Amino acid sequence: MSEGAGRLPVRNSPGSVARVATLLSRPLAFAHDLLWVALAAALAFWLARDLGPLEQLRAPVLEIFVLTMLVSHAITFLHFRLPRGIWRFVSLADLLSILKAVLLAFAAGLLLLHLLGLLSAMPAASLILYPFILAGGLVGARVLLRLSADGFGMPGRGRRALILGAGDAGDLLIRDLLKHDRYRPVGILDDAWEKQGRSLHGVAVLGRLEQLPAQLRQKKVDVVLIAMPSAPGRVIRQIYDICALSRTSCITLPTLSELASGRVGVSRLRAVQLQDLLGREVVEVDNPAVRRFLTGRRILVTGAGGSIGSELVRQIAAHEPEHLVLLDSGEFNLYQIEREVCERFPGLSHAAVLVDIRDSWRLGQVFEAHRPSIVLHAAAYKHVPLVESNPLAGVDTNVFGTKAVADLAVAHAVETFVQVSTDKAVNPRNVMGASKRLAEIYCQALDRDSDTSFITTRFGNVLGSAGSVVPLFRRQIERGGPVTVTHPDITRYFMTIPEAVSLILQAAAMGQGGEIFVLDMGEPIRIADLARQMIQLSGYRPGEDIEIVYTGMRPGEKLTEELFHIQEALTPTSHPKIMRARARQADAAELQGQLEALAQLCRQGGGGPLRTELQRLIPEALLEENEWAQPGEALVPQTPPTTSVPSSLRPSPARGPAGEATSLALN
Repeated sequence: MSEGAGRLPVRNSPGSVARVATLLSRPLAFAHDLLWVALAAALAFWLARDLGPLEQLRAPVLEIFVLTMLVSHAITFLHFRLPRGIWRFVSLADLLSILKAVLLAFAAGLLLLHLLGLLSAMPAASLILYPFILAGGLVGARVLLRLSADGFGMPGRGRRALILGAGDAGDLLIRDLLKHDRYRPVGILDDAWEKQGRSLHGVAVLGRLEQLPAQLRQKKVDVVLIAMPSAPGRVIRQIYDICALSRTSCITLPTLSELASGRVGVSRLRAVQLQDLLGREVVEVDNPAVRRFLTGRRILVTGAGGSIGSELVRQIAAHEPEHLVLLDSGEFNLYQIEREVCERFPGLSHAAVLVDIRDSWRLGQVFEAHRPSIVLHAAAYKHVPLVESNPLAGVDTNVFGTKAVADLAVAHAVETFVQVSTDKAVNPRNVMGASKRLAEIYCQALDRDSDTSFITTRFGNVLGSAGSVVPLFRRQIERGGPVTVTHPDITRYFMTIPEAVSLILQAAAMGQGGEIFVLDMGEPIRIADLARQMIQLSGYRPGEDIEIVYTGMRPGEKLTEELFHIQEALTPTSHPKIMRARARQADAAELQGQLEALAQLCRQGGGGPLRTELQRLIPEALLEENEWAQPGEALVPQTPPTTSVPSSLRPSPARGPAGEATSLALN
């Protein structure tokens, strides 16, 4: 068989061609720059002494000067990596490198001529002119190439585009637009007063953002390009509503966090998404502190297959714990996150455990086998209407399931226990909120009587969670509607799942024990507006293509949610989105007796007495009305009743940094 038999023919791929072109361009660029050294010297001598015909430029003095400068410039050009620069994208930094290389080489050349005793023979005027001519030639060639590639700033023939934002992102976007024919920028709107009446790369700033409706008509705009990566959701919602009303396309650059790893340009433009309308700010996380908290530790996550639990697993796994235990009672959800861990973190020591947190005996085996030092407790029943109609299951899981995990954490000397709570635990109007508040109280009581640090994090709705309204609206829109909203004025806080989890881990890393961290949820969003905007994002018209139907408030539902109780005085922490709230303390022994009575009611199976006992234990709750509420009734929030407060739940003075409750700040 011949040497080449059986081999596939080798073809030049686009990548290999690009590499060859790059390798060839570097020596050509180097040769070009050195050619300018000789040319600049000849021009400088000719201008300085008027040497006449070109053949006379081969004077010995000129030849010595050129040879000296070629040596010095070759060294500095290579040192400053000028041949490696991409002329097509020449920038101010490249031009500064050219100036440094020219001046340094010129100074070195003069020193060498002086040492050789030849500097006095050089015409003084030519020495002054030479660096200016050389720098101008090197810079001019590069700028001319870039202008040629950019079309010399001529507007394209594409869709008429109005740019919103004249900042850094707008500058880079317009610069990129002028290189393509896809969009033709016809103007810019920006609220900065110092930019009014000015222009950016030949595109005029027409006015402020409030003039958007008028400019859409006057300029006959085809598409609005939002170049404001840090704009708040309120502004993006207003822009999107105006564009939707005028039937004008609206697309945007990604957020700051999305742009962190890429350039700004036409290729980065995308359709407006729901996250843009909510406008969550970029969360700054103290990664070193979180890494110190998690790296090399044995960690257990309950509810690991849920929306929050699975994201906890992902972010914890990225910090390289010694061992990670994924615990859940749902087989399929646990299977999914366990498979993801195997694929994304193949070297991570982990275990997937199928256990119900109410099974204390089996749960104890898990603690004994895996010996966690950190427990993040995300397992809970969180769907308000379902728990409202199944109060026994809700209390059994949220209160006594939490109690089982917390008690075992104390018994096995767990260092940190993080309880994931909810804004519905504040002035609860439903069994789910009351059960979560009781779990908060129990964890705070354990913190004072054990070596385990108990930390609670409290936040509202997250986008994309299994029980969120967002997936429900998507399914209803896909079916052609109607989209159902309980009340036209109902509002909720929203944040993304990764943001919520990153703040949970940040709170856990800074917590000392006995705290309640309430995550900053930003501005509350009207659910009716959310439904309308989701319909528009799907390409339909609300009220015409897809109807919005108001079904009435459900049992246990509130018009607005709160993130902290009026008696939980807020104090700041080191994190800008985290505040500390003074927690109401409970006597552990008395609380144990009260929970025994509550457990007895759960065993007896009476929903009415169970609600009554929850109301007694959580005096700010309003549970009695929910028992008679019908799906069509609108329950308007009321002032909490002046119920007598059990001594175990009365507010007490603050205990200092280690004993205070913690909350995330509200805008």
